[in-house]
Amino acid sequence: MQVAVPASAIEVSDLTKRYGDVLAVDHLTLRVQPGEIYALLGLNGAGKTTTIRMLLGMVRPSSGSVSVLAEQVRPEQSSVWSRVGYLVETPAAYPELTVRENLEIVRRLRGLTDPWVVDDVLAQLGLVPYADRRARTLSLGNSQRLGLAKALIHRPDLLILDEPANGLDPAGVAEVRDLLHDLAHRHGVAILLSSHILTEVARLSTRIGIIHHGRMVEEIAAADLTAHTRPRLTVVTRNAAGAMAALRAAGHFAELDGHGKLVLTDERALHHADEVATLLVNADCPPTRLAVEQDDLETYFLQLVGAIPAAGDG
Repeated sequence: MQVAVPASAIEVSDLTKRYGDVLAVDHLTLRVQPGEIYALLGLNGAGKTTTIRMLLGMVRPSSGSVSVLAEQVRPEQSSVWSRVGYLVETPAAYPELTVRENLEIVRRLRGLTDPWVVDDVLAQLGLVPYADRRARTLSLGNSQRLGLAKALIHRPDLLILDEPANGLDPAGVAEVRDLLHDLAHRHGVAILLSSHILTEVARLSTRIGIIHHGRMVEEIAAADLTAHTRPRLTVVTRNAAGAMAALRAAGHFAELDGHGKLVLTDERALHHADEVATLLVNADCPPTRLAVEQDDLETYFLQLVGAIPAAGDG
């Protein structure tokens, strides 16, 4: 018996958006499955928000195709949006209405007949203490919570979120992380979010697409991120050339990093740094500094997009 493969929640193929001479999104291709949390990661201006706007039909692509919940995104399309929740850039609200009144308007616009959905989403986003406050009095973090509540009120099958943790304090970030994790893994909601914070993305997402200047630089499973933060043994000595010759003669792969440091990445050097030190002393090139270092995730991300040089680059 053949098992049916579920349709992708998002299918993007060769997506391009050009504004005059500016190429905002450059032949982007990606796929998001039900129950998956896919993060678009990139520096500010990388093309994340433009991509999200094309996914939601807010901006027409210059070329390429976008489908959401197995339907092609077109300007005249309307049926699929009842199953999609979204938050793009700054959350909008009626400033003179209360939090509850704002959500009540969304409930009616969504055609939801159960009035209790407002209370449910207030509790879900921790907004019960602020339910009767006017939206204009909310902090940035609680405004973000209200925007997320509006995106979730109709229990969508797909969530598209642009910087969902914006303005939240650490406790709020953790609450939203737990909420999104629960929606994806317990309820099968597909989630695409954008962020420029790798550490938070690594905790939350299933897969990460790293984009730079509108182009996909790398796509990676979040579980594999730590494998890309390679450890290395760095050595500082007054005679770098002599030290390199001695290390290579002993079978170590050593290179200069452009700052006068020798960098070794072979397993033997990493696990037996004391032997490396002894070797250099015997070669009359004693190290003045010797340490095992490892990039953190943000360093890895910045190296990928060229914001800082990779270890070993001159």
